[in-house]
Amino acid sequence: MTDEAPFRVGLRVQDVAEAATFYAGLGFEQAGSISSPDGRPIMAILRRGDLQLLVDALTGMPFPDSDREHMTRTGQRGLGVVIGIEVDNVDATVEYCRSAGATVTTAPLNAPWGERYAECLDPYDYAWKFYQLLPDPPQDSLSTAYDSWFA
Repeated sequence: MTDEAPFRVGLRVQDVAEAATFYAGLGFEQAGSISSPDGRPIMAILRRGDLQLLVDALTGMPFPDSDREHMTRTGQRGLGVVIGIEVDNVDATVEYCRSAGATVTTAPLNAPWGERYAECLDPYDYAWKFYQLLPDPPQDSLSTAYDSWFA
């Protein structure tokens, strides 16, 4: 791969091929892959604009045997992290996610700070925020967000 992405996110999943197919439905294109010696996909490199997803197998990768690796294999996926991407149509993206086995945690809505957004947990328990900017966002979106949360 000669054109490296400026933003990279690594995700660990049980089934790399299945996950690559799901993420393709979000507009990611496969840029590369690695299989184990027995032919099982253990890494998919996916790209959507400037964002690269490195989708690694939970088992089969030659990661060091460390405390972090043990927690990664047994713990919750992506706890505390939300991956946000701009999409052309929030509602259609949420419908795709729902039909592909994702859990919608925030249904599509127009936020007072100037975006339509929704949030989902994908089938691999990673949180995603999908958004599109509304035509007339407020001049000071941070103040508008603050007021909507705490006023």
